[in-house]
Amino acid sequence: MTDRGLPGRRALLRGFGAIGTSALLGGRPRFADAEPPPETTKLRLLKEAGRLCWAPQYVAEDLLTAEGFTDVTYVDFPGGPVAEYLAAGRADISLHFVGPNIIGVDQGRPVVFLAGVHVGCFEVMATERVRRITDLKGKTAGVSSLGGAEHIFFASIAAQVGLNPQKDIRWAVNPPQESIRLLSEGKIDALLGLPPTPQELRARNIGHVLVNSAVDRPWSQYFCCLAISSREFVRKHPMATKRALRAILKAADICAQEPERAARMLVDRKYTTRHDSALEVMKLPYDKWRQYNPEDTIRFYALRLHEAGMIKSIPQKILAQVTDWRFLNELKKELKG
Repeated sequence: MTDRGLPGRRALLRGFGAIGTSALLGGRPRFADAEPPPETTKLRLLKEAGRLCWAPQYVAEDLLTAEGFTDVTYVDFPGGPVAEYLAAGRADISLHFVGPNIIGVDQGRPVVFLAGVHVGCFEVMATERVRRITDLKGKTAGVSSLGGAEHIFFASIAAQVGLNPQKDIRWAVNPPQESIRLLSEGKIDALLGLPPTPQELRARNIGHVLVNSAVDRPWSQYFCCLAISSREFVRKHPMATKRALRAILKAADICAQEPERAARMLVDRKYTTRHDSALEVMKLPYDKWRQYNPEDTIRFYALRLHEAGMIKSIPQKILAQVTDWRFLNELKKELKG
């Protein structure tokens, strides 16, 4: 039978190739088939312009349909802590960087960490004036916003080596492209970039890598992005939560196992116009969600932020109040690699 004779969804699944199709169908469909349907068929996720490291969230769109969601919407996200958007009911689930959302829950945002998804999205790039992180004392670092992902990750790195990020570093707040220009002209000393900024800096031979969180310890041992939902959504829709998380984790497997196909999907769905940049981002460690413990990630970053005076809560309090690993633990058994 040809694709013309197949129903639309089956034709779509055939287009993913052997690995992609296996991932889309789950490899073990009996688990999903035996489950109740999602309590809601409507699901809202976030999308942020240029935020390519969220690839599993974007690649998951067809997987979400296969999980029973008939109305999947990607809501434009202008930046800032995702916890604020989720708590306000503007979206249901999203990937986001761990640091800003630890600050959000410390401030009382009613959200829940569900799973770690990937490692290694940020890099610190610097001029020749800076050879190690401690050289940043008294110097200027570029970030896109205070309290945003770049700033919080940078502050955590500074705190790890004994710097006070609130006193020892001058923060220059600019859009990523402006920070790239300033770094190239030596007007700032360093910047922390999220994809595709590090990829662009390397392509243009600007600066040198000071920290690469995909390979440099301790950062490479912890997730940068976790799946987060509002406490209310998880309470009201536990089966929808599990099904949505399963789709995102399957999509992470596709990013790891079929990077070319995942990169093409990002271009086709207009998350970027640059296939080369998208393919470069697919080199991130998207295959660690089964191996690493997200609890370790939250404990590590919460301790760094507590040491820097950026949160009041101790890590144990955050772990006790705003984590729910039951869906992840079930999915690790169901979706064995």
